[in-house]
Amino acid sequence: MLKKFLRVLLILLLGYCNVLAQEGKGKLEIVTTLFPTYDFTRQIGKDKVNVSLLLPPGVEAHTFEPKPQDVVRINKADVFIYTGRYMEPWVEDMLQGVSNKKIAVVDASLGVQLMSTGDHDEEEEDHEGEHHGGKDPHIWVDFGNAQIMVDTIAKALTEKDPVNDAFYLHNAKEYKMKLADLDRRFKETLSTAKHKTIIYGGHFAFGYFAKRYGLEHDSPYDGFSPNAEPSPKAIASLIEKLKKSGIKYIYYEELLDPKVARTISQETGAKLELLHGAHNVSKDELAKGVTFIDIMEDNLKKLRVGLECQ
Repeated sequence: MLKKFLRVLLILLLGYCNVLAQEGKGKLEIVTTLFPTYDFTRQIGKDKVNVSLLLPPGVEAHTFEPKPQDVVRINKADVFIYTGRYMEPWVEDMLQGVSNKKIAVVDASLGVQLMSTGDHDEEEEDHEGEHHGGKDPHIWVDFGNAQIMVDTIAKALTEKDPVNDAFYLHNAKEYKMKLADLDRRFKETLSTAKHKTIIYGGHFAFGYFAKRYGLEHDSPYDGFSPNAEPSPKAIASLIEKLKKSGIKYIYYEELLDPKVARTISQETGAKLELLHGAHNVSKDELAKGVTFIDIMEDNLKKLRVGLECQ
């Protein structure tokens, strides 16, 4: 009897120690690449995770290359989440320098139907094929895709921290409902637009967005690389189109000097307005705790005015 009692007591003590060990582990340490994956993870993990953004605030996403200290940060993480190989082509090489074999590496684009750059404009195809492998990587601006990304991230967190799986799944479900409501409001508003073309004076990242809401888009740039410059012919063509269309607004992208959009605005009288692609945020925005939904709601207000929605 004594041996049996001691055996049961030992099992109970081991179980208790295991619980203490789990509690001692603390929060999951997560490193994400772009702002959408960062914010989605924050919304799912809440106080159970520490999430950091690899992309420094204020830095343009397409020019980013990881530094040795970034590899060190990732090496210490439990989970590394990136947008996809077309958005971050450097990930595969960088991960070769990561020695932490326990880290969960998550491609947030899994399950998303990628658009080829030819779906946007044949003129862009050659440039895009070089820079993004012929695929448009800006999947998060389609809120249906954003919901798929949320599911992928939530699944990764539950696998890494099964003790809190119900917590992560509940938060993911709630956040997807918010994205679905945002999607509904965009559909309702943009369906009443007088103008169905977004005139963009930057590198257009809203291809998925335009397709979802039945809009056209026009930009003088061939592709997404911030190093590319539009030709004078392309700028002149867009100026002419803007004058004929009756559209009163031209949009520009975040975190870059809108010099081309400004030139077109001066030539046409069209007003300049930011249409934020949410790749990244400024230091001020990050400090204020701006969210992906905040950014998109602001975009909706600006599109309502610029496309003259009812």
